[in-house]
Amino acid sequence: MPAVLDARPIAAGLRGLFARDAGRHALLQYAADRIRAAGAPYTSVYLYMLQGDQLALEAWSGRETEHTRIAVGKGVCGTAIATGQDQNVGDVRAISNYIACNTFTRSELVVLIRRGDTILGQIDVDSDVPDPFTPEEEQATREVADALAVLL
Repeated sequence: MPAVLDARPIAAGLRGLFARDAGRHALLQYAADRIRAAGAPYTSVYLYMLQGDQLALEAWSGRETEHTRIAVGKGVCGTAIATGQDQNVGDVRAISNYIACNTFTRSELVVLIRRGDTILGQIDVDSDVPDPFTPEEEQATREVADALAVLL
């Protein structure tokens, strides 16, 4: 089954914004808005960038969150940074250190934004549906993350 998210037009849009000297925030916000615009299962999208030993929320689309800073190693987002691995959690209620952005979220996909071995941040996607993120969805999100890594 093809992915709901098509990364190609998002990556092209990011390159277009970059060519017009759009700043970091504009690039991150565009990515958040376009990923969420793919529709279900993408409920909310948060772009956290690594600042020292914390992740800082720099752009989002969907539900607001009070979690504007997350320590490395805490929750699904912090675990992705600490382990250096993307996280695809089909049921967030099964994670002991899960940090809930809201009570409706049932699953979470975190894809790291990397430039070589350096982790710049991450795309954090929440869904109200249990286990919706297929390998194809994860790959499409990774393509957006890779486009951002080149442009940031």
